[in-house]
Amino acid sequence: MYQSYFGLAEAPFSIAPAPRYLYMSQRHQEALAHLLYGVNSGGGFVLLTGEVGAGKTTVCRCLLEQIPATCDVAYIFNPKLTVEELLSSICVEFGIAHPAGNSSIKVFVDCINTHLLDAHARGRHAVLIIDEAQNLSADVLEQMRLLTNLETNERKLLQIILIGQPELATMLERPDLKQLSQRIVARYHLGALSKVEVAAYIRHRLEIAGTQRTLFPASLNRRIYQISGGVPRVINVLCDRALLGAFVEGKDRVDRKILAQAEREILHTPSTQRRNRQRVFAFALLGLVGIVIGVGPIGGLFGGLSAGRPWSTSGVTTAPPGASIPITAPKPAQGLTSAANPPSPALGNLAWPASLPISRSDVLAHAALFTAWGARYQAGDPCRQAEAIGLRCRSERGSLVELRLLNLPAVLALRDDQGHAFQATLLGLAADQASLMIGETRGNVSLGVLAGHWTGDYRLFWRAPAAVQETLRPGASGAGVAWVINRLAKLEGQTQSDIEPVIETAQYDEALSARIKQFQRSRGLNPDGNVGPKTLIHLLGDSDASAPKLLSNRN
Repeated sequence: MYQSYFGLAEAPFSIAPAPRYLYMSQRHQEALAHLLYGVNSGGGFVLLTGEVGAGKTTVCRCLLEQIPATCDVAYIFNPKLTVEELLSSICVEFGIAHPAGNSSIKVFVDCINTHLLDAHARGRHAVLIIDEAQNLSADVLEQMRLLTNLETNERKLLQIILIGQPELATMLERPDLKQLSQRIVARYHLGALSKVEVAAYIRHRLEIAGTQRTLFPASLNRRIYQISGGVPRVINVLCDRALLGAFVEGKDRVDRKILAQAEREILHTPSTQRRNRQRVFAFALLGLVGIVIGVGPIGGLFGGLSAGRPWSTSGVTTAPPGASIPITAPKPAQGLTSAANPPSPALGNLAWPASLPISRSDVLAHAALFTAWGARYQAGDPCRQAEAIGLRCRSERGSLVELRLLNLPAVLALRDDQGHAFQATLLGLAADQASLMIGETRGNVSLGVLAGHWTGDYRLFWRAPAAVQETLRPGASGAGVAWVINRLAKLEGQTQSDIEPVIETAQYDEALSARIKQFQRSRGLNPDGNVGPKTLIHLLGDSDASAPKLLSNRN
């Protein structure tokens, strides 16, 4: 990443709704004030609308940090549910006991009513927050209105906050929802930032991330405002891409040319122009790759530069389940060359061989990946088959530098010069070239050519200790946490005598979370303090000697 290059403690323009990054413009202050007023108003509905990316969810997260201690909060962020499913979700969020397998609306409502009356008797106030509420159906909205009928002589027992896009307000103007609209005690529409606020917004996020440097000159503020329309999420994406461009070109700040290039990237210009820009970026980065290997990781360097479709195998024709797929595939890969893996011929243009139907690319690519792990692929769901032989499956979007650091073979989603999608297997990486299996042919290709055809989507297999769950978070304990502590200690250079006291009752406490965050920063990962799949793969490193590797050796 560009963070260390610019002296940043963390990514300043992440689109995650972090409350501490919230720039309190006058509009955002007013939106938060309306929400706080609604929470303390004694019941009914509160409505917050705004355009996509305006910061509604971030304001809501800020509300949660200021909500009175006497409030019990239920947060629903996926409201595309039936009435029964939403009532069940409310029970789960509030911790309300209800009969297993129940589908009766009356039973759910009775359970909720009993809980709310008990909470009121204990001096508690219940608040239900529904994000993306424009996705609620009319039937569900009507049921939400009926829930606000639960009341005492003094106040409503349930406060409901609806957060959504502008069409939510339009929907509530319908005659059949008039009764609900009349119960809205506070409503606010969150607009975009002004030109002056855009400049202050950028400075604010850079300061929170740890720098006082002027990375975006004042002369660019007008253009950033014009491109983004003052929408915070678009500003984040644009500025993040611009900082990456400045880093690639070795500049100490963003200039007009870099901003224009970032604009073209985020606005998705035609694919041919996009691939040409990717090649320019890729060749500019080739000189950095050797430094990356010797000095340390900058995971995600190529991430997001190539805008392709999300990982998909739709439309792929596969053999019947249980049928073996004949394929000439390599032995487990250990970099570009080894005794069992002789030098491969150079590939020309990256394209699917005309002698094979392109519909088989998914099957052949996964067959090569299974062969690299010393297994045989039976046509069907590759992830399910991988799990059956003790492997875990990860589909992700990333970069060549990220794959170099993960050091595991992967299936890549590619596009040829005509835009035809196909899949190939990455089996080895060197400083300036990659080894690919395309169909039944293995060959080498320069990283610049590969970057110009790769969409950024990949799938890989990995193997973790059985005791380690998919994700470990602070508060966890047990053998998985003990393994993480021991593995982290080894990577930190501690001796065995230093880590002997760690036992299977070890706790995932704040100190361990801080160490994980430091490890994540050192590997270019999101420093969230949780041990998710990516962090776990990095912790594993080369400890699994039987796993296939992309690199023949690691410096």
